[in-house]
Amino acid sequence: MSAKQATESGFKKFKDFLFSKQSLRYMCTTHFWGPVSNFGIPVAAILDLKKEPDLISGPMTGSLIMYSLVFMRYSLAVTPQNYLLFGCHFVNEIAQLGQGFRWAKHHYVDTPKKEIEPVPEAST
Repeated sequence: MSAKQATESGFKKFKDFLFSKQSLRYMCTTHFWGPVSNFGIPVAAILDLKKEPDLISGPMTGSLIMYSLVFMRYSLAVTPQNYLLFGCHFVNEIAQLGQGFRWAKHHYVDTPKKEIEPVPEAST
């Protein structure tokens, strides 16, 4: 079998799987479209990694970290398990943790410490 035949065979198998009744039925459910539409959150977080860290909201980043942890657990607790939802929230968890570390570093590590100026003595 040549490389061209193998490629065509692999493409045909993929096309047959993609357009099968089972795949089309799955793509018409919330198990598919919920996670697909939810992927906007981690994509935005990944794109925000290039922005200045003073634009990051610490409380919102913390909330999104907790949100993704809860829904990663939920995606494996439902029947049938929703691995696409798990993947979406796993990517979001990693992106939000990156944002959280950037926020903490900016606010607690990189801030210059103010020098304490000596108080001038009062003359009597």
